Amino acid sequence: MIQDIGEKRLINEFRAKTPSSGSIMMMFFEEEILLKSKTPLEFPLFMDLRGKYARMGRPFPACVFLFSVGTDDYFLVSAPKSSKGDWEQEGYSFSRMFGIRALFPKERVFAASTAWHLYCWYRDHRFCGRCGGALEHGGKQRVLHCRICGNMVFPKIAPAVIVGVTWGDKILMTKYAGREYKKYALIAGFTEIGETAEQTVEREVYEEVGLKVKNIRYYKSQPWGFDENLLLGYFCDADGQEEIHLDCEELSVAEWVPYDKIPDDESGLSLTAEMMTHFRDSRMRR
Repeated sequence: MIQDIGEKRLINEFRAKTPSSGSIMMMFFEEEILLKSKTPLEFPLFMDLRGKYARMGRPFPACVFLFSVGTDDYFLVSAPKSSKGDWEQEGYSFSRMFGIRALFPKERVFAASTAWHLYCWYRDHRFCGRCGGALEHGGKQRVLHCRICGNMVFPKIAPAVIVGVTWGDKILMTKYAGREYKKYALIAGFTEIGETAEQTVEREVYEEVGLKVKNIRYYKSQPWGFDENLLLGYFCDADGQEEIHLDCEELSVAEWVPYDKIPDDESGLSLTAEMMTHFRDSRMRR
């Protein structure tokens, strides 16, 4: 999966530090990210941006340390939307965050998604939701402080479930309605207030396809920064019926697929795809 990056592990502890020449700089413009190269995926370095701003006679914008992946330090750098054209003239390119998912190497895709998660948090929490005062970054940990009322705001993580519903040697595969992602997926949904993850599994399956389930069992989790989620993977069995009653507002397709018709997972990216191939492979070994 996207976070399985071997020895180049994520070190997400916040540190109050400044970038060095080789630090990797993450710059976002709305839904897009600034790239130095797509093949392989590369982002601008601090020395690249510092030279660009020096040539323009502008001060270097504010930046904040994000995390390290292996020995690489990543920083978030702020830039006004009006400067987007300047970077295109310099030979840089922009990619929508959705498009980043298909690029390599995988550790940089993971870094981009995690940086996006933090960028969205900083972008959406400039002011205190309690009193309206300006929020300031804490110096020792990843937290935003309000000097007026003392409120502390930590990064938001939304738990959601991915559900592999099975019926004998078949698994329920779906396609979203009205989404950019058009490939097969599994039942999925956010955990609501007061629910356990297992209750979310039961509710989401019933709401989206009208099935009751049993034998709910946890499989694996995955951070998914593209949508600020922590995904929790579960398998379960359809309880008593296999007839599907589709929620057409959520899904365009829901169908039982035999294990030997499940395609290979070529991307190695998502928990959803891994769960599909795990089901297939487990049935093939029987």
